[in-house]
Amino acid sequence: MFWLNKIAMASVYTPEDLLLYLYKETTPEQTAAIEKALSEDWTLREKLEVLKAAGNRLEKFSIAPRTESVLNILHYAAKSQPANPLN
Repeated sequence: MFWLNKIAMASVYTPEDLLLYLYKETTPEQTAAIEKALSEDWTLREKLEVLKAAGNRLEKFSIAPRTESVLNILHYAAKSQPANPLN
């Protein structure tokens, strides 16, 4: 298992491993190993902080359609409805 090698060497944790840790998708053993590695390796802590900061920026980012696009869709929908929908 790939985690066995990582317990001894903190520097081999990948960003994907750290993301799993951040999202609490690691097993208790994996979590303990990562936390031990974080306590011993400042570069790994820095990598984790970069990922946390990126995640925080993404949470603040919102995507919405332009008002013009919404109005065009509503106009098209109103125009394409039958005059008497009951017939």
